[in-house]
Amino acid sequence: MENITYTLKDYKSDLKPIWCPGCGDFGVLSALMQALVKLQIPPHKLAILSGIGCSSRLPGYIKTYGFNGVHGRAIPLATGVKLSNPDIKVVAVGGDGDGFSIGAGHIPHAARKNIDMTYIVMNNSIYGLTKGQASPTTPIGEQTKTTFYGNMEEPINPIRMMIAYKASFVARTFSGDPKNATEIISQAIQHKGFSFVEVLSPCPTFRGVEQFKLIREKIEYLPETYQPTDEVKAFDIANDNDFIRLGVIYRQDRPIYTEIMKKMKEVSQKLGKPDIMDLLAQFEP
Repeated sequence: MENITYTLKDYKSDLKPIWCPGCGDFGVLSALMQALVKLQIPPHKLAILSGIGCSSRLPGYIKTYGFNGVHGRAIPLATGVKLSNPDIKVVAVGGDGDGFSIGAGHIPHAARKNIDMTYIVMNNSIYGLTKGQASPTTPIGEQTKTTFYGNMEEPINPIRMMIAYKASFVARTFSGDPKNATEIISQAIQHKGFSFVEVLSPCPTFRGVEQFKLIREKIEYLPETYQPTDEVKAFDIANDNDFIRLGVIYRQDRPIYTEIMKKMKEVSQKLGKPDIMDLLAQFEP
């Protein structure tokens, strides 16, 4: 069989991104495609699923299997694809509003089951598609279309939340650093289990062009000596408000959901129990 080397051209669709000028999502799209080139994942072996929002347009810009679903349902879509075809690499993408508001109830279950997928959240701390309302990650005191006197609600901490949910890979990167973003996304896709990547992806239209500068001023990169297997240390990093640490913050190796299902099937057969697929076949028309 002839070896094929995939290039950016092989992953780029004919659709032109329509994000606002300066949007951080351009950097995320570029980093994801660079990661695919680095990993040499065949386009037909990858599925990208999303919900609704500016960032959720991303599946249309990459020439792989993809689906732009409804608001907050990227995780259920990705779960369905992975369980129906475990050989497919699955990536779910979305924004902070899509993931941590209407879609928040799906995340803990995919994380604790350790579904083998990558979930990339482009966090801009605003609802961009609907023109600038406060999102679950909007900082306290920030004025938006829906918080004229300043946001009064404590924002969600995505990293702390994902560690608590027992996600087996938790990382943070920045769309303004394409090299770091490419590396982190590559590691997340290679990870066996539920991998979560928060990408700080500023919205210059509704939060201002200075967001890139403000983020860069607080960035610190995790050193090579850092051990991401320490859950307590990972929580300390997640709780640090003085710095924004970029890198793989927490990682744990444990069985993925499809492996557990396979073992349960083997045990069931040894005990002489009926196969679940035989039971389901009884309901076919």
